[in-house]
Amino acid sequence: MLENCYQHELLEAGCDEAGRGCLAGSVFAAAVILPKDFHHPLLNDSKQLTERRRNMLREIIEREAVAWAVAEVTAERIDEINILRASFEGMNIAVANLQVAAQFLLIDGNRFYPASDIPYKCIVKGDGKYANIAAASVLAKTHRDEYMMRLHEEYPQYGWDRNKGYPTVDHRLAVQKYGLTPYHRRTFKHTEQQLKLF
Repeated sequence: MLENCYQHELLEAGCDEAGRGCLAGSVFAAAVILPKDFHHPLLNDSKQLTERRRNMLREIIEREAVAWAVAEVTAERIDEINILRASFEGMNIAVANLQVAAQFLLIDGNRFYPASDIPYKCIVKGDGKYANIAAASVLAKTHRDEYMMRLHEEYPQYGWDRNKGYPTVDHRLAVQKYGLTPYHRRTFKHTEQQLKLF
């Protein structure tokens, strides 16, 4: 069972991202402030959930959260500042867009570059430990998956409806055959040599 939050004195937002390891598409980040008494038995790290459960939890989180926000950082911006900084930028934008101001941030991962003076704590694998980070992971993932389905309609040959932009064998083979789209991250490796890793 996940802990609701890390501390109880300050209004805390859990923060997470989705799409960091993808070859194509934006990275999405979310910030979520949950009610103090929030609990759902299925809530967990989004990677541990089925798509159906993620979508069901998204509706509950968006309805019951004290506040939530999702931010998108484009592939072009990722190439400009690198994926790590883009992930942090997305989290900072999401926090800034919360309708209720967070007083403390709980970040999934081992480091963070804050854009404000809000105190924060980094938690490695926090999406499997704290409900507010897990909720953020669900929102980031479901919003990003929706976005990749829209891109798939534009470029169906890359299989983004299945791989969501991640570096699967089929995705890499499609890059070799059709080249890069405007949504591919130019600073990521798309080379034939990497197919040997699979």
